[in-house]
This record gives sequence, C-alpha cells and structure tokens, in this order.
Amino acid sequence: MKPLPELDLQERWRLLLGEAAAPSLGACGATAQGMDQALAWLYGRECEGGQASDRLDRHGGDEASSLTVPDWINAIHTLFPKETVERLERDALERYGIDELVTNPEVLQRATPNPALLQAVLRTKHLMNPQVLALARQLVAQVVKELIDKLATQVRAHFSGKRSPHQYSPRGSSAQFAARTTLQRNLKHFDPASRRLVVQQPRFHVQHRRQLEPWQVFLLVDQSGSMLGSVIHAAVTASCLWALPGIKTHLIAFDTAIVDLTDHVGDPVELLMQVQLGGGTHIAHAVGYAAERIEVPRRAIVVLISDFYEGLPEALLINQVRALTAQGSKVLGLAALDEQADPVFDRELAAKLVEAGAEVGAMTPGQLAGWLAEKLN
Repeated sequence: MKPLPELDLQERWRLLLGEAAAPSLGACGATAQGMDQALAWLYGRECEGGQASDRLDRHGGDEASSLTVPDWINAIHTLFPKETVERLERDALERYGIDELVTNPEVLQRATPNPALLQAVLRTKHLMNPQVLALARQLVAQVVKELIDKLATQVRAHFSGKRSPHQYSPRGSSAQFAARTTLQRNLKHFDPASRRLVVQQPRFHVQHRRQLEPWQVFLLVDQSGSMLGSVIHAAVTASCLWALPGIKTHLIAFDTAIVDLTDHVGDPVELLMQVQLGGGTHIAHAVGYAAERIEVPRRAIVVLISDFYEGLPEALLINQVRALTAQGSKVLGLAALDEQADPVFDRELAAKLVEAGAEVGAMTPGQLAGWLAEKLN
C-alpha cells in the first residue's frame, strides 16, 4: 500500500480549524485541499442543522467543486488512512444519515452506471443490506459488461493473426479491407464523365491465424485501496484472456493474504464482489505463490499489478523475480492498469525489479493485450 501524503504543520492546523482559518493560514496544497473539501462536505453540514444536503443525484452550486456521494467515498479512500476512513463512513451513516448509496434501493435504481460509481459500490459493499447488495450487483454487471465489450474488441484484434503483405481475398471484414490494392485493381473502371470509380473487384487482406502453444498467464493484483481501478481492469482483462484458446489465465489478488480467484475468471462480476480492499502489501508472497504453479517456465508470464510499496524485505521479491526470469519466465510489473495509465509507485523498487530482469511500466488494458500478444507469439 502506498504511503499516505505528508502534511506540514500549517496544513494540519488548516484542516483542524477549517475554512475560517484560511485568511490567517493561507491556502492548502493540492492534497490538503482535497482533504479539506472531503471533510467540509461531511462536517460542514453542522451549520445546516445536521441535514444531509448533498444527494447522489444532486449537482450545482456556487462552490469550486461539488462532491457527490460516490465522489466523496472515492476521495476519502484515496486521501485518508483506513482508520480515518472507517470513522468518516460511520459518521456519514450514523451522525448525518447519508446512507443513500448503501441502504436506499431507489437511489441505486436511478443512479447512472459509470466507473466512479462502480468503485464507490465496491468500497462500500460490506455496508449494504441484502436488498441493496442485489441491486449493486446489477450495477456492477452493467459497468463490467461495457468494459468487457470495449476491451474484447481490442483483444481479438491483437490475437486475430498477422496480415500477409502479398495475399488478398475477394471477401473479408471491413477491418481487413485493402484500400490501396482495391484502388489499383479498379482504376480501369474509372468513369471520367461522372468522375466516379466503380469498384468491381474489392480486395481484403488475408489474416493468418496465430497458432499458440499453451501458455500460462498469471495476473497478480494488489488489492490495496489505492489500486482499485487496476483491480477492476485486471478482472475484465482476465475474463477476456480466459476466452482465448491456448491461454490458461490465473487471477490472484493479494494484500498480506493471498486469494486465488482463478475459478471465477469467467465471471468478473462475482470476482469483483469477492474482492476485499485494504490491508498491507506482501508482494513477494504473491509472486512466490505464482512461481509454485508454473508448469512450463518458458511458457509462463507473470504480470504483477501493484504500486510496489512492499511490506516485506525487498530482497525477497527481487530474488524471486530474478529466479523467474533466469528460468525463462517473463515478468511484467504494472504500476497502473486503467484507462488513464497514470501511475503512483515506488520507483526505487521498480528500478531494482528491472535490474532483476522484469519489465516495468503502466498500461491501459488494450496495451497490455497487445504486449501479451507480442510475447506469446
């Protein structure tokens, strides 16, 4: 789990005293400003008679930024330590009655499914009663389906095969259409009077299907709270890979414990509903768990999705990665796996893993599919 941001003494007093102290103490930095906004959103309603004025579907106002309930939930899980998050959630539910996301079925029914709301649901599902949890599962399914539909197209494109540069067919899909060759073959049908080209002989690239030897792909996912976006996309990616012939996909979530979710790879909704966020990070244990399950070392890829803030001695992880690469297995470390691919990670440990033979970067799910297709072929 990545370390929490550090605040200087002035910022701490500013957070303690609230907005009234701004003229004396000045503005906060970006992190403290986010904390101040999250705290003001909750405790600022003391001036409003304790009423929860911000509802899930409410927007507007003159302030710089108006948080919705899902926005607030996602923000506090990013900005505050676990103990503080639990206190804030308890105050929101018990002190101010802000319970619409976890207790009110009508709110979930009218909510617009989107990735931010999906993250908020996964962070609060442990607070939901059975009726709300059932609705939340439907919402998760809808967002996951949209993510899979988008990624599956990219996965098929990467794994569909290579184009032959000199072979063409009169039939094919729009993605295989050979525009230049078609134009050259049909120039004789150009009508100068109407200035139109009549295409009588369309040509399409011939795709040679890739023949894959059996491979094992291990997706090891850090399930600390800061990695939730990557957890979601890892589940979706695993589901898409699971449908491909010749690839045996393993999905393993970890914090200080290890949860093998491989049996649920074909059902990403069930998989996400089982994820337990939080806790420390023992990356070496997860890598060791995967190493023990490798069948053919030279046909195994270990994809480690983590912020690389290791809770165990770093030497354990570095030695394991060195052993994996020495036996011919490929190791890819991902500091982020989401649409933004905007990582925050321990760069020093990542550099040491590169020295041990790993490749380290940040990717979108589509880029990961392309990288895997390249390595598997």
